[in-house]
Amino acid sequence: MRVLISGYTGLVGTEVARQLREAGHEAIKLERNEPNLAGLIETVDAVVNLAGATTGKIPWTKKYKEEIFSSRIETTKKIVNAINSAKKKPKVLVSGSASGFYGDCGDEWLDETSPKGTGFLSDLAALWESEALKADTRVVLARTTMVMSRAKGALGKLLPLIKFGIGGPLGSGKQWWAFISLQDEAAAIIHLINTPNAIGAYNLTAPEPATCAQIVKSLARGLRRPAILKVPAFAMKLLIGEAAVELLLCSQKMKADRLIATGFTFSQPTLEQASAYVLSDELPN
Repeated sequence: MRVLISGYTGLVGTEVARQLREAGHEAIKLERNEPNLAGLIETVDAVVNLAGATTGKIPWTKKYKEEIFSSRIETTKKIVNAINSAKKKPKVLVSGSASGFYGDCGDEWLDETSPKGTGFLSDLAALWESEALKADTRVVLARTTMVMSRAKGALGKLLPLIKFGIGGPLGSGKQWWAFISLQDEAAAIIHLINTPNAIGAYNLTAPEPATCAQIVKSLARGLRRPAILKVPAFAMKLLIGEAAVELLLCSQKMKADRLIATGFTFSQPTLEQASAYVLSDELPN
């Protein structure tokens, strides 16, 4: 199987490519200025669209929000146009989306039928999905949540603080942080490529919910460090602004039932297992 990946060098793209190669498949990097995208797409079996500027770069200036937006929407438009122009279509487009689609939902359980929320990330995810759904092939929308990885992402910034004993819950700590290990994130994407009846949105999240405080405590316990220094919500809003509200203080209690119903099995379904994964050497040499 040949799989074309946009965002190939990103956190998730790198792991998807590694798992594909390990399984004997070919992972192809989509270059930013590919001159004949439709022609290239005619040679592959699947397209995975993960391109997008990180939302973790803070603060979100007006200019950077435009970059976050255009890096996802414009790339998706180009890929979809190329798929629709190709004489031979790929069997599937797995296109990135995000848990931000739901907005801040408190203690409410969220499945793929839950309505769109409000805010910048919700509007972004909804438009991102609508562009992907224009592709003339099977489309899977990967609503990704916090990917637990030691090296990068949200935890890559939080872990050093915990190691030095100065980490702790953010805000009240009671907000739900849906999470998934990097290994399971990539494996789920590949599983959905290989599941012919998988179509539409899927929550890519571990089946065990956890709050911000529980996640921080679990990581601190693994590192044998305290995690008692709370970061007040007002200070986060003052220093970080909109990103603090939508990324760190937002509460999303997501279900993985639809993904599990396709036959997917998690390697790290619990917080304890995901934390152990984060604190181990994730990727082979």
